[in-house]
Amino acid sequence: MENHSSDKVTINNPADISIIIGYFLMVVSVGIWSMFRTNRGTVGGYFLAGRSMSWWPVGASLFASNIGSGHFVGLAGTGAASGIAVGGFEWNALFIVLLLGWLFVPVYLTAGVITMPQYLKKRFGGTRISLYLSVISLFLYIFTKISVDMFSGAVFIQQALGWNIYVAVIALLLITALYTVTGGLAALMYTDTVQTFVIVAGAFVLTGYSFAKVGGYSSLLAKYSSAMPRNFSSMDPQRYNISSLCYTPRQDAFNLLRDPTKGDLPWPGVLFGIAIVGGWYWCTDQVIVQRCLAARSLTHVKAGCIMCGYLKLLPMFLMVFPGMISRVLYPDEVGCIVPEVCKKVCGTEVGCSNIAYPKLVVSLMPNGLRGLMLAVMLAALMSSLASIFNSSSTLFTMDIWTRIRPQATEHELIIVGRVWVLCIVAVSICWIPVVQAAQSGQLFDYIQSVSSYLAPPIAAVFLLAVFVKRVNERGAFWGLIGGLGMGLCRMLPEFWFGTGSCIFPSHCPFLLHRLVFSLRHSKEERKDLDWEQEEKGRRARREAEDRMRENNNSGTETEEEEGLGVCRLAARLCGRASGAHDLQQEAPEETEQMPDISEDPVWKYTVDANALIMMAVAVFMWGYFA
Repeated sequence: MENHSSDKVTINNPADISIIIGYFLMVVSVGIWSMFRTNRGTVGGYFLAGRSMSWWPVGASLFASNIGSGHFVGLAGTGAASGIAVGGFEWNALFIVLLLGWLFVPVYLTAGVITMPQYLKKRFGGTRISLYLSVISLFLYIFTKISVDMFSGAVFIQQALGWNIYVAVIALLLITALYTVTGGLAALMYTDTVQTFVIVAGAFVLTGYSFAKVGGYSSLLAKYSSAMPRNFSSMDPQRYNISSLCYTPRQDAFNLLRDPTKGDLPWPGVLFGIAIVGGWYWCTDQVIVQRCLAARSLTHVKAGCIMCGYLKLLPMFLMVFPGMISRVLYPDEVGCIVPEVCKKVCGTEVGCSNIAYPKLVVSLMPNGLRGLMLAVMLAALMSSLASIFNSSSTLFTMDIWTRIRPQATEHELIIVGRVWVLCIVAVSICWIPVVQAAQSGQLFDYIQSVSSYLAPPIAAVFLLAVFVKRVNERGAFWGLIGGLGMGLCRMLPEFWFGTGSCIFPSHCPFLLHRLVFSLRHSKEERKDLDWEQEEKGRRARREAEDRMRENNNSGTETEEEEGLGVCRLAARLCGRASGAHDLQQEAPEETEQMPDISEDPVWKYTVDANALIMMAVAVFMWGYFA
């Protein structure tokens, strides 16, 4: 077994250097070429590429915007740790992306909007819903997209290159920001197309080397169950009292659908829970929808969605399976369990599954191909970051800046959008040490957990807005606020106490024993939240009874009146004005022309048939691996 320290190589051979330089020259050339393809002097030209994109850059850009470096590191890491069930996140998208093209985008096009908050503003009136969505979207971009891509890029650079993290990441950010700021959405979509081919081609090469090294798929099936680290026996049993389940591969590792109560990804959650989060991401997120709005017709939107769906079949084979192979080939590093060893291998004590993909690149790829895989990771990182930069600048410019300066001209809005990209770059650079210190374990779980806590109410409101005419502004707003409250009640304790691991279990108190029907017979220890209040209540009850005898009715009435006053004040601050009043104050927005969503019958039936074929392929894949 090679020592991990020897795996940190420096790109210093002509083959690798040539590949990397060629990649950057190609991306920059495509970006410069695309700048002359569209008019970047108008809002529609800069933010929507003049609505002139064909289906193939739409589909490629959807895929490249979704697949960042976080997918390579996160999917491979979770695959190494627990098997193929994480691929369900990718294959669910095959169905949901069809909802985007067939049901949601036609409504967005006829609404004549550029951003998703604009749609909700047109649909419900008022300003508070659109402002809420703008703010929460920017928050999610920072904590689930920018931070994850920055962290995964740092993991790859640490493991594969030995470069200084800050120098490398800042250079990548600046190059990405350059063509994002100068070229607008058109430059992004054309460069995304190139990067999609780089990502897929490079990942296929690594997958081929990985399966050849492990001995094929049948050999992976046989060897994965015994891929245990050999250094767990060196642990101090008095210091680390852990179960063998912590280092033994799961018996259901090759099952896509797992036990509904004991599985790490239970099948009801995979089929239904992921669909809710996927509905938010694929059908309402600005990064995704903006690419569809740039298409030249609805038929091109649908064809682009089909292309993206077919490409989403690949991550299971190009990322999840290689991650499992990495655990088979390098169990001591990828599957390490001893905290001291893990600290030396990957810089964190809770496990090193996140290095599964970089480990393969370093250990298997010869000179030249190692440079190709670096280009793949750079392509994934830059394409996803560029998409986030552009979409966040669109949100800030069209939904927040126009509220600050309603009289802003088109020229001013374009300048503000470009400046905002630079601000996001600065935030990203400042966030690097935070992500380094905070994120560990399985990266993909972190992505999905934050999204699952905050995204479902947004998905529900969009679904109701598009399909239920009776939903009004007040119901939609308080639905969003109520959903946010419930999500934060679950998210904040997890981040405060941590999710824990086999070696370092979470200290989050389990509050449900004998408090819900299914656990009414439980004998486990339970820590109630009200124990301090009970102690104080017993002491205060006697004093309260004495005061009650002395108080008169006027004091009680005064307290009631004060309470009503507070309620009225809170209602005014939260906006009790009717939806009709808000709609009257909102001036109608003028559009250059009504969007045309008519389709040529031949091409309409062609994309419909392809959608049915793609769903049949997806059902077969689910059935085969379930």
